[in-house]
Amino acid sequence: MEEVTVISNPIVSVRITNSLSSFEKSTRFNRGITIAALKAKLEMITGIPLSSMDLEIFSVADTFLQKVEDNDYLLGSYPVDDDCRIHVIDRSGGQLDLFNDSTVEKFELTDDVYDKKTDSARSFMKKHNLGQFNEEETAKKNAERAARDEKRKAAADSISVGNRCKVEVAGQPTKLGTVMYVGTTDFKPGFWVGVKYDEPLGKHNGTVGGKQYFECENKYGGFVTPLSVTVGDFPEEDYGLDEL
Repeated sequence: MEEVTVISNPIVSVRITNSLSSFEKSTRFNRGITIAALKAKLEMITGIPLSSMDLEIFSVADTFLQKVEDNDYLLGSYPVDDDCRIHVIDRSGGQLDLFNDSTVEKFELTDDVYDKKTDSARSFMKKHNLGQFNEEETAKKNAERAARDEKRKAAADSISVGNRCKVEVAGQPTKLGTVMYVGTTDFKPGFWVGVKYDEPLGKHNGTVGGKQYFECENKYGGFVTPLSVTVGDFPEEDYGLDEL
């Protein structure tokens, strides 16, 4: 299991621009949304159909970062931070609205109207049983998620604050530490274990997103899934700090 790279908020605020208008809109998305679902929402905002839509990500300073290409990826897998810009490009040959008036209220489709459109991304996904409209696949994913959550909860129930522990995360060195927190968090769903490492190999001081879950020195704290934690008699190593 991977150690959490802590993000202060699972919701990201971004600026939306498009190639057909000079209008810019600020909105918020969950980093866990798929690109396909994101495009469906952007279709409602910009009017650009999914079939001719390309996305590009720009930094807060409007420096080009990356083109978005895989519809199955999550938004959070791309370099999106608060106030970055997602530019929607229409490949159908539409032209920029040079007479766009920023003082005029902009039109956006309501969910009811959007549901009735037959040429929308949502209509396409419904017709072909894709994404959230594939009942069999959705049921399978829900069952897998429930089983995974239950396994994590069972592991969390066997861990107590104060336990000495060993943390093993794929691709990272084994770390020793002390359990400081066990339970759910505001920054990500599920059960998590907060650990104070014996060395400064963490990411924070026990405070994430402005909420304090436990106290430790900066860079000594980390959150991992319960399945990455083994509790036991793991005495703190002597790193020779007291030697002359």
